[in-house]
Amino acid sequence: MKLGIVGLPNVGKSTLFNALTNAGAEAASYPFSTITPNVGVVQVPDERLKWLSELYNTEKTTYATIEFVDIAGLTKGSSRGEGLGNKFLSYIRQTDALVHVVRCFDDDQLFAGEPADPGRDVEILDLELVLADLEIVQRRVEKAKKSAKGDKKFLREQDFFERLLKHLEGGVPARFFHIEEQEREFLSDGGILSVKPVLYAANIDERSAADPETNASYVALREIARRECAQVMPICARMEQDIIGLDEEERSFFMEDLGIKETGLSRIIRCSYELLGYISFLTAGRPEVRAWTITKGTKAPRAAGKIHSDLERGFIRAEVVAYDDLYACGNMAAAREKGLVRREGKDYIMQDGDVVLFLFNV
Repeated sequence: MKLGIVGLPNVGKSTLFNALTNAGAEAASYPFSTITPNVGVVQVPDERLKWLSELYNTEKTTYATIEFVDIAGLTKGSSRGEGLGNKFLSYIRQTDALVHVVRCFDDDQLFAGEPADPGRDVEILDLELVLADLEIVQRRVEKAKKSAKGDKKFLREQDFFERLLKHLEGGVPARFFHIEEQEREFLSDGGILSVKPVLYAANIDERSAADPETNASYVALREIARRECAQVMPICARMEQDIIGLDEEERSFFMEDLGIKETGLSRIIRCSYELLGYISFLTAGRPEVRAWTITKGTKAPRAAGKIHSDLERGFIRAEVVAYDDLYACGNMAAAREKGLVRREGKDYIMQDGDVVLFLFNV
């Protein structure tokens, strides 16, 4: 999973990136301090792997990972190449989803007394993505038209991009455009920016960290997210950066004192998994305990192929036990005795937390 951290200049993107990855990215108070995007790969926290590793006394534990890309601030005119806009937009094309950091704090020094306005900031970034997409979709329409003259199968593609073009001309991002399942192939190259799912990160000040409801800008952004059926999470990037620098014991005490139940990293990962429809299944044994990320609805053979293509081709069945059942029983033998280890065939749809052994023909 690759998440792009985007937003207007000086809203706290690099500070949040540092908090998420502990990478020490430059967090300067001037536009375009992140001309080349910072990239950080972090492990997905998963207590299930810790317990399984202890159970099997495993030699290796492999967590799922997320890649965060800190993309420089977008401004009006980015779609026309202003402010190195074209380069920044190209970085967005390489991501699976966007974490849009929205300013929900006031800073007279940084913003010359201009108050936070989440609606304005969301509109600016959305519009720049739409304008960039318009140019791409216009070219896709022309290409499909030419291809349809020689092969009628391209008429469906032409119709799709003509409808999408009309939608974008209304200034509305492509993520609000209805796409049939069979039409998704037309967007598989990732070239359309505004179709990417968005998670809003409301960067609030320290005063409202314990009770975000007291922050009027956050409440306004939450209403925007509600209308879009999007997710929004309040986060104080500066405080998160302080938290990440503490050892585990100090961190727990600090968070408890502030009334914070989980770190921003945990919340963003959880929300991102929900946003993209991801779940994790687990494999466990003496050599390795590992989490594998798949999309909801994946059937057992396809999940096996995530490990190795031979497992998918030669799939026989899967022996599956829910992690919660295994944990309650204490070990696999006890789970078998209680009939909680199931034999599942090719039509089984994997569930989050399945601990699985795939059987296959070589």
